Amino acid sequence: MRKSSCRFIVNAVGKGGQTYLTHCQDKHELKKWLAEHQDDLLMNELKIIDRKMHPLLKLFSRKI
Repeated sequence: MRKSSCRFIVNAVGKGGQTYLTHCQDKHELKKWLAEHQDDLLMNELKIIDRKMHPLLKLFSRKI
């Protein structure tokens, strides 16, 4: 099985109820995608997962 090389996983909800799921290789690509879709997204429903973040930091960065 081939290992995926994406770093960021974006899960978002659009203003019309659409669901977005995309993968980005780096921060530049992530910022570009967010800039292109900013008007269509509900920013409070945006979830970005950094797959290369240290596991200990993941514990402290979760929202309550």
